[in-house]
Amino acid sequence: MKPRRKRVRRRLRRGAYMLPSLLTIGNIMLGFYALICGLRGDFQRAALLIFAAALLDALDGRLARLTGTDSAFGREFDSLADVLTFGATPAVLTYLWGLGDLGRIGWLVPLCYLVCTATRLARFNVQSKPVDSRYFVGLPAPAAACALGSILFFAPTGPYWRWGALALVLALLFLGGLMLSTFRYWSGKRIDLRQRWSYRMIFPAAALLLIVAYHPPAFFLGVAVLYIFSAPTLWLRGRWFPHSARQPEASPAREADS
Repeated sequence: MKPRRKRVRRRLRRGAYMLPSLLTIGNIMLGFYALICGLRGDFQRAALLIFAAALLDALDGRLARLTGTDSAFGREFDSLADVLTFGATPAVLTYLWGLGDLGRIGWLVPLCYLVCTATRLARFNVQSKPVDSRYFVGLPAPAAACALGSILFFAPTGPYWRWGALALVLALLFLGGLMLSTFRYWSGKRIDLRQRWSYRMIFPAAALLLIVAYHPPAFFLGVAVLYIFSAPTLWLRGRWFPHSARQPEASPAREADS
């Protein structure tokens, strides 16, 4: 019986190693299908697929840590998937959305965003310093992709005027710069879903659900804007009021976007 139990445990262990990779494959599938939706002109669905891929990206890293199946292969596989889903997919979608009408700038700026995404992921793959899982250093690639997705979700039919396309150009450059920056963004990895929450949380949760139900595009765009500007705002506050806004010293997180 004991040898049989050991074999069963080994098989379960192998299956556990596959679970995070399966989520990463799902991430790739969603990113690829988002591109197909963009080619069909369905930018709202493409944006929702990017949001779903970001959720899978967060879950695969958490699952790997919970099951103790984190590996070098999984980290590299996850980074390659992120380059596609959160780098190439948003870049192509923005070009199809309306930047193609701007000529050479219309494809050079999305290319710059893609290069910034790949550079950010490569930078964290070679980090060997101790990590502080409370923060990401630089805007995470999934967050940047979701920010672009929220714009497409808010205005799915393309820019209503030429200034709309130019605003998206600035957004691509700004998000690319934030990914390469050293601003500290809250990671949410320390959230304990098993802890008890106060009944007072019912009211903000209900308000949040009402906003989502009333105008989902505005909700996603608002959340994206708040998160994007949270780190620069805290940085400016720390510069202006150094004694009231100190953050603990943290090294760049190796698990950059998981």
